[in-house]
Amino acid sequence: MYPVARMLYQLAVTRHAPRLPLTGTHVSRHRCWPWDIDLWMELNNGRTLTFYDLGRIPLARRTGLIEMLRRERWGMTMAGASVRYRARIRTFELVEMRSRCVGWDARFVYIEQSMWKGQACCNQIVYRSAMTGPEGIVPTERVTRALGVDPVSPPLPDWVQAWIEAEDRRPWPPQEAEFISVAKQEDWLNSA
Repeated sequence: MYPVARMLYQLAVTRHAPRLPLTGTHVSRHRCWPWDIDLWMELNNGRTLTFYDLGRIPLARRTGLIEMLRRERWGMTMAGASVRYRARIRTFELVEMRSRCVGWDARFVYIEQSMWKGQACCNQIVYRSAMTGPEGIVPTERVTRALGVDPVSPPLPDWVQAWIEAEDRRPWPPQEAEFISVAKQEDWLNSA
């Protein structure tokens, strides 16, 4: 279930937070509760992505993105993500989340987020986000102009650029051959 109460809390505590530049960093704190854990008694990997919403939406509000989306009648969608897990987050542990926009290209805005326990980074994600209108994806040049921001992106970090290039080479939709062995497994399951 989506943590609506937590989201409302995060939006409430950031209601009067100072405005951030588009590439500013939003810092928030979150606790891992028993309903957030998996069978291994740590923060569930799917719940980790939901936690990142709790930092990304307030970031969008503080940068003026939410206000601009409402004004323009646009939406925002996630068009891809790459996550790296490095340290466990256990029940009742408090983490600090850092959320920021690292830049954009012609179609997408790239958002980096990470969770920390003290000096240790537990996990990190980079999202590719798109603003959408009635005709599909809104070019970032229009988005930045609507925000009153220079449409020229800061240079994207090398690792983000490498991820973009890898995504460009990834076949879509997935190749049928990749699913042949899955179909054989399903045949085996159906005969059991």
